[in-house]
Amino acid sequence: MLMVFFMGLVGVILGSFFNVVGLRIPKNKSIIAPPSHCPGCAHMLSSIDLIPVLSYGLLRGKCRVCGVRISPIYPLVEAVTALLFAFATWHIGWAWELVVTLLFISLLMIITVSDIIYMLIPDKVLLFFLPFLIVGRILSPLTPWWDSVLGAAFGFLILWFIAIISQGGMGGGDIKLFLLIGLVLGTVNTLLTLFFAALIGLVFGGTILMIHKQGRETPIPFGPAIVIAAIVVYFYGIEIMTAYWHLFE
Repeated sequence: MLMVFFMGLVGVILGSFFNVVGLRIPKNKSIIAPPSHCPGCAHMLSSIDLIPVLSYGLLRGKCRVCGVRISPIYPLVEAVTALLFAFATWHIGWAWELVVTLLFISLLMIITVSDIIYMLIPDKVLLFFLPFLIVGRILSPLTPWWDSVLGAAFGFLILWFIAIISQGGMGGGDIKLFLLIGLVLGTVNTLLTLFFAALIGLVFGGTILMIHKQGRETPIPFGPAIVIAAIVVYFYGIEIMTAYWHLFE
């Protein structure tokens, strides 16, 4: 439990960094300089402003200097990353698969930020994580090992096919993201992820359109739905498939 707590602490710290990466990489900005600052008044944040999750509550979601509203995405990503890191450590234990899991979670958190803010999944982020996930799957292979290769090809091609028949309804970032998802999850779980992502996207997208009374042509980021589905399937894909097949017994 001490290690679970420690990894949760690592997660909340990295979650703060993932916010920076997700916000700056799509705009081709350095993730190192300038230091974190208020987007409203450009005030450089002090240590009291940078405590993950807690600072948002202490400052009541506003800049301490100018009072501009701070996006709730910041503490949300920090908290979710902490919970997922802690849960992964508890669920998997110390094994090479944990390395794959933490890399996968990190990737998904970063693209969640970029897709919500800019409706963009940056190629730079995907390409950065690709070689690490390949090495991770070599050290902790699926059974059979070639399911990673088949899953990556399947994930890319099926999203590419959907993009063609929908005439641009699927973004290029989503297509490339599913290549990495297929690499990590394998063929069957990639298909299951796509199913759940479509279901989640339909429910949340439809709700947003109804609340804001917008037309069906209004673009909605699909990345968060993919992220939720991929995480659920990663941890519980086997249980979901088993329960599904038991319905027909």
